[in-house]
Amino acid sequence: MKTQRILVVGAGHVGLYAALRLSKKLGSREAEVVVVDPQPHMTYQPFLPEAAAGNISPRHSVVPLRRELRKCHIVAGTVTRVEHARKTATVQPIIGPAREIPYDHIVVAPGAVSRTLPIPGLREHGIGFKTIGEAIYLRNHVLDRLDVAAATADPETRRSALTFVFVGGGYAGIEALAEMEDMARDALKYYPELKAEDMRWVLVEATQRVLPEVDRDMGAYTVEVLLKRGMDIRLDTRLESCVDGLVKLSDGDAFRADTIVWTAGVKPSPMLDNTDLPRDERRRVTCLPTLQVVDGDTVVEGAWSAGDCAAVPDLTGPPGAFCSPSAQHAVRQASRLADNIRAVIRGREPVEYKHKHAGSVASLGLHKGVAQVYGIKLKGLPAWFMHRTYHMSRIPSLNRKVRVVVDWTLAFFLRREVVALGQLHDPREEFLEATPRLDADSRA
Repeated sequence: MKTQRILVVGAGHVGLYAALRLSKKLGSREAEVVVVDPQPHMTYQPFLPEAAAGNISPRHSVVPLRRELRKCHIVAGTVTRVEHARKTATVQPIIGPAREIPYDHIVVAPGAVSRTLPIPGLREHGIGFKTIGEAIYLRNHVLDRLDVAAATADPETRRSALTFVFVGGGYAGIEALAEMEDMARDALKYYPELKAEDMRWVLVEATQRVLPEVDRDMGAYTVEVLLKRGMDIRLDTRLESCVDGLVKLSDGDAFRADTIVWTAGVKPSPMLDNTDLPRDERRRVTCLPTLQVVDGDTVVEGAWSAGDCAAVPDLTGPPGAFCSPSAQHAVRQASRLADNIRAVIRGREPVEYKHKHAGSVASLGLHKGVAQVYGIKLKGLPAWFMHRTYHMSRIPSLNRKVRVVVDWTLAFFLRREVVALGQLHDPREEFLEATPRLDADSRA
């Protein structure tokens, strides 16, 4: 029997879990698993708010691919084209010429990117919250703004520095807003020049509710908690412009802000535009419940997809429903997908993916949370504890579980780190200033 090559595009929740399971369940003579991703790690995105707030070390919220996928072949690069008609993918390595990788099966799992809108000034002044780099940047930026506010004598500069705007009231936006406000409030202990009332935290949400994944009463409770903490919650409101840091909202309000965080949804990776795979009106790869790619009524042999970039029918929902783009579905889809590829390679029929959404948990800062799991609703400390317990159990590898638990344990006894390391974002600036320029005559 010929050894099958399985190409995994992307090493997010779907890619990492699928590759790990395939490498464990298939022998080396049955299949070779090749994983292509430009990053050397998988980011466990539910931990980004805690990493940004300093509750855990940022490096503990990522899983190194080469350590976890030791039986797989890792290619550090970007898939720039997929020609499934030829069963060939074009890969651009980090350095060097592009190369083609032939395959027998392909797992298309590049994930999603921020779904932005053509809002004036957003490209220049906004930042997303989907990567570990963005989380680290946001942490350093918020702490840096506190330094700016404490040092300046200009009221307008201080007001702008201490205004933080988060656009999007889903889980990413709510958790990022709550955790960063919690961190900044802790940091103010070291800034006698500033008071908590000087800070302004604004949430802008285009719909009339937050946390759409839970019942309305839980969303209302979340808004109530945030309002009690002095936050400015703008529902049924849109960001219309932020040119030069001047935020203009659809309700007519306008103010300056140095920090604008965009968390208003995601869309499938634009990498899919360079494939010949079928997609739906939302640009997702069309799939069967077996996670096989389907073109109309025809199965695309050897092509598989799952996660944020895939339209996977939800067999537990009403007709026409699709699985939500959540880590809960992605991890389970990855396991089913890997088992189905193994079944096909061994001449058996694939099995349909079916999972009823268990619910959702969210952190609202240290010791605060909201949860709705299997119909059970929790608030405050119990919900926060459930949030931590659930995600600690889900992050891949024992190594990362232990490190995260150690971080949390130390946080009970030691104060949170609230120092900005802004030079991380431009480490050569000081060296460039210290190094004299060479004009054309001196070089000659």
